[in-house]
Amino acid sequence: MSKLKAKDPLAPARGPMASPRFIVALVLIGLGIAWIAYYYIAFDPTAVPPSEDGKPKFMGDLGDWNYLIGFGLVLIGLVISAHPSTPLGRGRGVVVGMLGCFLIGLLWICTYYIFSNDLSSIPVFDDLGQKNLFVGIGFMAVGFTFATRWE
Repeated sequence: MSKLKAKDPLAPARGPMASPRFIVALVLIGLGIAWIAYYYIAFDPTAVPPSEDGKPKFMGDLGDWNYLIGFGLVLIGLVISAHPSTPLGRGRGVVVGMLGCFLIGLLWICTYYIFSNDLSSIPVFDDLGQKNLFVGIGFMAVGFTFATRWE
């Protein structure tokens, strides 16, 4: 008789650590963060040091749409990282991604409500205004994409 091997619950899930999908997800998340940071620094009149014109010109013309582009890239990158071929899409990574997105969304909304009377001291929050709710709910929605992968 053969002995059944007991599965070790703490053993890491098998699979490549850096799949092409995971690299694309990381690049999208990095681009989204960089897009928001560059727009906020280059086009904010209170930024230190203040820029003369803000270049490239098309970013200035987009206005608040830059935040949609930046946060959209971040959220799409997180959704892509929920695939089972990535470390966040299998095993304990699913729980980390799910709880992380839920908590970031909750903290984003709570921070907005707590400081909603004077958002001028919080970068990005002050430009978004009521749209902060969309950002928080967006992170929570991405958390549900991780929840669908939970076994």
